[in-house]
Amino acid sequence: MKTLKEIIDICKFQAFDLNFTRAKEWKLEKDGRVLVGYMPIYFPREIIHAAGGMAVGIFGGGDRKQIIKGDAYYQSYICHIPRSIIELALDKHMAHFDGFIFPSICDVIRNLSGIFKQQKIGKFVKYMDFPQNFLPEIGGVFYQQEMQHVLKYIKEINGIDVTIDALNHAIDLYNKNRKMISYIYNIRQDFPWRLSIEDVYYIVRAGTVMPVEEHNELLEQVCEHIKENIGVPQDKIKVVISGAFCEQPAIGLIKAIEEAGCYVVDDDYMLGSRMILGDIDASSNNPLEAISNSYIKQSQYSSSIYDVNNPKEYRLAKIVESRGATGVIFAAASFCDPSLLDAPIFQNAFNKMGIRYISFQYSENINQYKVIKEQVGAFSDSIKLWEDEPVTAVI
Repeated sequence: MKTLKEIIDICKFQAFDLNFTRAKEWKLEKDGRVLVGYMPIYFPREIIHAAGGMAVGIFGGGDRKQIIKGDAYYQSYICHIPRSIIELALDKHMAHFDGFIFPSICDVIRNLSGIFKQQKIGKFVKYMDFPQNFLPEIGGVFYQQEMQHVLKYIKEINGIDVTIDALNHAIDLYNKNRKMISYIYNIRQDFPWRLSIEDVYYIVRAGTVMPVEEHNELLEQVCEHIKENIGVPQDKIKVVISGAFCEQPAIGLIKAIEEAGCYVVDDDYMLGSRMILGDIDASSNNPLEAISNSYIKQSQYSSSIYDVNNPKEYRLAKIVESRGATGVIFAAASFCDPSLLDAPIFQNAFNKMGIRYISFQYSENINQYKVIKEQVGAFSDSIKLWEDEPVTAVI
């Protein structure tokens, strides 16, 4: 078994390999394999696996890619992630990809799919609408049709007819993947010093760019390591991060939050890897329906999902309570409409509930963290000082 440091080093390299080397190697190992890139947030990777392919997460270049061409495609008041994604595409970082999926997050991602079509990047480009109607017979059926469209595109490339057994096998693999990621977060809930949020981020993100079988092997070893009483507890408050579900913050910012006196016990970084809560039925005679039902009935809250009968502010408050957190940090990407539109809803609800919070905005290529770190540090200190006092003002 590898040491924990060795595993983290592997994941760190894989997570930020902008050439997607492991995915390219995997494709070349066997004829008929396809690579399908998907943008944040969530995509049912199981269907690509069952079709003889690999779904690869594309989350932009972060602070590791200078944006030159990308700025010509988007206005200055648009978030940063589409600029870096188009920069990656135009610089041929994804030349070995066969197709691209753009989930229905916002108008910016919809427009990005149009640019990919215009530039003829990949053999197919699919803007994938996810159901906003949460009735299985309406939204669920629509979602199954969307998945069938994707499988049709892949069959046109490799000729593979997806079987029930292949789908159920893929579902089982990703069930195990989510279960082990959930275990890591559960351990951090009680013993957050055993694994920093930076290391958790590397481990989870690496799973979006490598075969799920390989990621599961690494996760199994991580779970074994963190069962041990490792690390040293520090005087930090427990917080939940919300708002960073699409454009990812730079690693320096993720580190700065914990360095400022916070243990991040839950977050929406890399939300797609944790979107489905619990297992999907891996023995169904209609696996697409099982995947659809999991999204309808078991999906995590997100600003990109509108569910009028299940208000997201209460879902977030429940996470805060279950994780034993004492505060929430709203971290939204600049110009992220879904996140910024949700912020006042959350804040108004939390004022009434007495949940302390703080908010700031970031860009994926930000490299100055001093102001944010001081802001988070002051938030942490205030909670330590008045933790047992009733909330009379919101920071």
